[in-house]
Amino acid sequence: MSGFEDRRRGEETKFAFDAEKQFKAEARRNKLLGIWAAELMSLPADEAKSYAAEVVAADFAEAGDEDVFRKVSGDLKAKGLNIGDDVIRQKMAQLKQTASEQIAAEG
Repeated sequence: MSGFEDRRRGEETKFAFDAEKQFKAEARRNKLLGIWAAELMSLPADEAKSYAAEVVAADFAEAGDEDVFRKVSGDLKAKGLNIGDDVIRQKMAQLKQTASEQIAAEG
């Protein structure tokens, strides 16, 4: 029975590790997305950093990515920028890959 328990614990540990990596990658993606949007809005460096933190915090409003998408899309539109929803979603997907690679490289 010990072998079964060891395997179960190993699977639980792997699941927790994978979930933590996923959380970190999403937070990193949101930060990178915030920096990208801040550049489009021509925000100064200090405001860009604050804005990126706002985008990260927006992800806690609800499950999934829609809260982050709505934040960035709404802010870009409020600044008068005509960035299509498809462009934002594509950037989110691209930055998710980038963030995952960065997290993996960090170990």
